Amino acid sequence: MLTDGLPLLDQHCHGVRDADLDRAGFELLLTEADRVVPGRSPFESMLGVTLRRLCAPVLDLPRHAPAEDYLARRAALGWREVSRRLLRASGTTTWLVDTGLNTPPLTGVAELADLGGGHAREVVRLEAVAEQVAQRGVSAACLAAEVEREIRSQAANAIGLKSVVAYRCGLRMPDRRPGSGQVDSRAAAWLSGPDRRLRDPVLLAWLVHLGASIGAELGLPLQLHTGFGDPDLRLHEADPLLLTDFIRSTVDTGPTLVLLHCWPFHRNAAYLAHAYPHVLVDLGLTIPHVGAQAAAVLAETLEIAPWPAVCFSSDGFGLPELHHLGALLWRERFGRLIDRWLGEDVLAATDAERLVRGIAGGNAARAYGLGGEWP
Repeated sequence: MLTDGLPLLDQHCHGVRDADLDRAGFELLLTEADRVVPGRSPFESMLGVTLRRLCAPVLDLPRHAPAEDYLARRAALGWREVSRRLLRASGTTTWLVDTGLNTPPLTGVAELADLGGGHAREVVRLEAVAEQVAQRGVSAACLAAEVEREIRSQAANAIGLKSVVAYRCGLRMPDRRPGSGQVDSRAAAWLSGPDRRLRDPVLLAWLVHLGASIGAELGLPLQLHTGFGDPDLRLHEADPLLLTDFIRSTVDTGPTLVLLHCWPFHRNAAYLAHAYPHVLVDLGLTIPHVGAQAAAVLAETLEIAPWPAVCFSSDGFGLPELHHLGALLWRERFGRLIDRWLGEDVLAATDAERLVRGIAGGNAARAYGLGGEWP
């Protein structure tokens, strides 16, 4: 298949857990749910069976090894060796790492690169920066200036920016940045309250617009979580179509906008990439979770999205198995889809090669200015 052996640029992921895990700790990282209850093991899901099929051989076990055998072998090897094997076997050469979520503790950018034997670059999460500034102590009148200063400082060594506004208030962003009076007033209420987690929709709208402005100025794409995730979000508020006003307002002045994950709204995201030239779409954690159905989701996304606007990522978090599965399933299922299209004369071989190389890394390398770090 055309996807075999092709180096991948994972344009959105996180670090891996830097500790050995018991079964409960492992299973909690194998689900987007916030708990695991008896009789609902994540091993009994599309993601779980695919993990036992594709990850077990990397740990010297037969395909479809029972969960108990897999976890025992994992414990015997230790987290570092498991991570090294799985990351390197993915064929990924570059990881773009969101460092804004570090609970539980994860490896940093440099350590992930070392484990994986490749390159890694940091993506700065806007909400995490704002919360760091608030935790240090700042007046409401100075919050906006201090947050902007800190974002610029961290962005100087970053490859991109990211927002998780979908989790905090939903994706219905206004087309203009809120004014300073509004921001100062909401900042006073936030800073005087007990909750240091940024949830105020006005402050979040201001922050996302600020990130777009800084991203455009510095040439850094802005990633936006869309679609499914953990129970902290309301799924109907994570439909990327809710970003339409914001996307329209940034079409000529904003950065590249990268819509992450997207399922079950991947067709909506594909439309936005079709309609707006600065929008990219990425299926991210969708691929490992849908498993054998990955080809169907990829085909539905490619129905209307311009092919140079589609990128690969794993959204691997905590478990190196997730980085590995994102890559292996993409190769397996997308490769079979392309073979079918070639067999049905949907496209020529040269078109297929260009499509596969673009999604594998070429499209992201162009968007992030990484031509020298990806073949």
